[in-house]
Amino acid sequence: MKNLLMGLIGILALTACAIVPEPTPQPAPLIATISPAPADTASPDPTVESAPTTEPAPEIPLSVRTFPDATQVEWKMVASGLDQPLDIQHAGDGSGRVFLVERIGKIFILENGVLSDEPFLDISDRLTDNKSEQGLLGLAFHPNYAENGFFFVNYTDLNGNTIIARYQVSENADQAKITSESVLLHTAQPYGNHNGGGIAFGPDGFLYIGLGDGGSGDDPHGNGQNLNTYLGKLLRIDVDGGETYVIPSDNPFLQGEALPEIWAYGLRNPWRFSFDSLTGDLYIADVGQNLWEEIDFLPAGTKGGANFGWNYMEGLHPFSGEPSAELSLVAPVAEYEHNLGCSVTGGLVYRGDALPEWQGVYLYGDFCTGRIWGLLQVDGLWKEQVLMETDFLIASFGQDEAGNIYLADFATESVFLLKKR
Repeated sequence: MKNLLMGLIGILALTACAIVPEPTPQPAPLIATISPAPADTASPDPTVESAPTTEPAPEIPLSVRTFPDATQVEWKMVASGLDQPLDIQHAGDGSGRVFLVERIGKIFILENGVLSDEPFLDISDRLTDNKSEQGLLGLAFHPNYAENGFFFVNYTDLNGNTIIARYQVSENADQAKITSESVLLHTAQPYGNHNGGGIAFGPDGFLYIGLGDGGSGDDPHGNGQNLNTYLGKLLRIDVDGGETYVIPSDNPFLQGEALPEIWAYGLRNPWRFSFDSLTGDLYIADVGQNLWEEIDFLPAGTKGGANFGWNYMEGLHPFSGEPSAELSLVAPVAEYEHNLGCSVTGGLVYRGDALPEWQGVYLYGDFCTGRIWGLLQVDGLWKEQVLMETDFLIASFGQDEAGNIYLADFATESVFLLKKR
């Protein structure tokens, strides 16, 4: 780690604690319907009724039914000397390269175990001063990157506001064209925390964008439930339909008083979401506030419009206010209390060949404690288990083209690969 200050800044960046004190809320009675999506996890709050909003998903194919023996694997350091690494992506171009994102605004390439000397992209001069949860936060490569060279980033600009931008690779495959930036989307951020930051292409070819509720504590502006702001949402856009983007025709809010880019809402700070590369199922790790961290899930094929409940709910538990009786909320499939951690980091389903006993296991962790869980759906029921206790400050998980899983650690400012001992 370059210095202690960076580590302390990192802890502030991803934990559930806000920049301003967050008072403990007084739970309010819940009268809305909570819809498990699609199966139960821990016992829900007794005040909550459950009614499905989607058809139950079939059991995940090619998935193990029991958790693997984690003592048979280890995390091997594959890159070090980074500066606050927090995203790990591959280009899907057959090169086998892994792209490592630094919060300070640089992206480096890991190829054949060697870290590039020069960054693939350096936009550090376009970012805020990297306080709190700002900076270069997410990276996604176009599904046809091998043909068009397009990739997309999520960062906070010099004013602290969120930018979604497209770049293109240069004639040198290891160097982006810095002048190719095209800004797709801009949204103001009222505070420096809860920016979200993840972006990913879904199995439908559309770009999904995860944004937090804008920060402070308790969602003071009510952004999670407000359909006239991008904050607290999962957005979905078609980047191939126009100069910047067009709205997919089946987005849920094309009519009425709502922003048409919105795909799902009711999120506090979705620190990493991902699609199962085999099934297309969607997993979202949503950072809690005072008591609960949660994993949300939508099976592949679910229509848009899901409401994950914030700030009416924190996990499965009432938090603030009383939702209307007709409002349907999608409950998390897993949660953990703050005696086990303080800030959830999602999360990927293992789909590699090197560890067949891990097939279908969704791995997620806690930034503060280094604890790593596995999550499985077996016979329609969700099972979770602590698999590892580590010293990592887990900033992110990532995958390469072969399906191997990596982890970005703020404590050592390094990247690790999950492999057999």
